[in-house]
Amino acid sequence: MLTQVEKDFVQSNLHSDVSALSLKLGHFSDLNTRLVLQQIAGYQAIEHKIPSWYGHSGLLFPRSISLEQCSSEATAKYKHQLVLALPDIRNMADLTGGFGVDCSFLAQGMERVLYVERHSELCELAENNFKVLHLPQIQVSQGNGVEVVKGCFLIGKDIAGAKPFDLIFIDPARRDSKGGKVVALSDCEPDLTLIKSLLLENAKYILVKLSPMLDISLALTFLPETIAVHVVSVDGECKELLFLLKSDKSTVSADNDFEPEIRCVNLRTSGQDQVFIFKKSEEQSVECLFAETPGKYLYEPNASLLKAGAFSILTKVFNLNKLHPNSHLYTSTQNITGFPGRSFLVESFFPFHSKDLKEQMNGILKANITVRNFPNTVAEIRKKTKLHEGGDVYLFATTLLNEQKVLILCKKF
Repeated sequence: MLTQVEKDFVQSNLHSDVSALSLKLGHFSDLNTRLVLQQIAGYQAIEHKIPSWYGHSGLLFPRSISLEQCSSEATAKYKHQLVLALPDIRNMADLTGGFGVDCSFLAQGMERVLYVERHSELCELAENNFKVLHLPQIQVSQGNGVEVVKGCFLIGKDIAGAKPFDLIFIDPARRDSKGGKVVALSDCEPDLTLIKSLLLENAKYILVKLSPMLDISLALTFLPETIAVHVVSVDGECKELLFLLKSDKSTVSADNDFEPEIRCVNLRTSGQDQVFIFKKSEEQSVECLFAETPGKYLYEPNASLLKAGAFSILTKVFNLNKLHPNSHLYTSTQNITGFPGRSFLVESFFPFHSKDLKEQMNGILKANITVRNFPNTVAEIRKKTKLHEGGDVYLFATTLLNEQKVLILCKKF
């Protein structure tokens, strides 16, 4: 814990350079240098990622903060809204508590919450931070979350026949420490395929947070109790997959062939959030419409749609034509509003290997380059076109329906 002097020093140096401070702090014998620097670095890390936490003095941060792996405020708030829409959710258990970001937002409006974490240091910090954040309904417990469920740990009075929890939240860790691609649930710890039945016996709903690298279709084959999949992006970058499971899915639909909806969400710091909802069967049954050449407008789906595999269905819902089965770029002659992604005005398009490439660029010196189904990298294209990064011109390198490799010159509108 920090002394009052150390707390004051942290708050007075929230925007100071941590490296420079480390050289100066040798002169302050009344400060725990390592601990103070750790807290300043922690506050700096959450200033933009978890802004509502940033305004609270007295928060504590671990030695290895690993904020890259914890949820942002935007995604944590989204999970909270998701849970608010469920009926009769008054208590929950977070079995993989970690730094406690998701738990702190999910707990808002709950009567009782159990936070479980294996590491004692994180438990101590979470207990402190939940008090600072005014969340007295959260009880911190150190241990293995699965073992807690096995013991049917109850918060408050046990009601005969009732499930211990209304909701269980779990965020399995990737086993690949080198950051390799994770495509299966069995690549995560804990392995949901082994503990799923136990969790469903002890809660009405299970909310699972998974890596965006995971294969959605493969996961659904192992989690048939899923009633919805949420593919969540923030400002165009896919951040996480959320699988919502129901312990008695038969109450959702009398149809034995019930199919979960896939909700693609792009949370945006400026502008309206983008949401697109579909089902796999709808995507598979739609006949994709194609265009031989780009029209007046070009559309690029956001990362959530690309991850979820919403490809052919976009041509039907938005009256668009796709440029190529594997390019995932769409076009139209009329302006289509409300498209869940980026929209561009096409100014020209031309073959990448054209001899008059310089003339086609018409004096343009800078451009934002995107590659979609194209053999060359962005770096290779920049070298050939001699274009610098930036500006208000957007260049899409892609393949048309006739397999021609082209550059599409656009501007956003």
